[in-house]
Amino acid sequence: MRILMVCLGNICRSPIAEGILKHKAEQHGLDWIVESAGTNSYHTGEAPHRFSQKVCKQHGIDISGQRARTFTAADFGKYDKIYVLAGDVYDNVQRIGGQNAAMKKVDYLLNELNPGSNESVTDPWYGNEEGYQPVYDIIEQACDAIIRRYGYLKKYN
Repeated sequence: MRILMVCLGNICRSPIAEGILKHKAEQHGLDWIVESAGTNSYHTGEAPHRFSQKVCKQHGIDISGQRARTFTAADFGKYDKIYVLAGDVYDNVQRIGGQNAAMKKVDYLLNELNPGSNESVTDPWYGNEEGYQPVYDIIEQACDAIIRRYGYLKKYN
């Protein structure tokens, strides 16, 4: 299973999602590849935001080695599932993919918790450090749902 987490700049939400899901997949013995990207190139090559790193570290997850990269149309062919963390990101993924966008692979991350809701994960970029913990919590819940939904299917089938 190859999963891509996508947000806007790939330094706050999607690095947290990558770190959490990768950690949980390893804990469950799942041979998954989990990565992240952003639909804008503002932060290409940068490490995750310091508060993203801090909140993950508080939960035993080290994301300091991640580097931001930009989502490309080629990503549709590389991943089984692409999770977007917001509505504008969904639109950007579709635009970047153009006519060949395999949108059947794309879903909102929070649809794992509330199917069909198409809810966005709040972007903590504009707030203070305290805003990162609620973002971590909701992403963790969605990642637990992904493990329940896909992990056991792949592990026992």
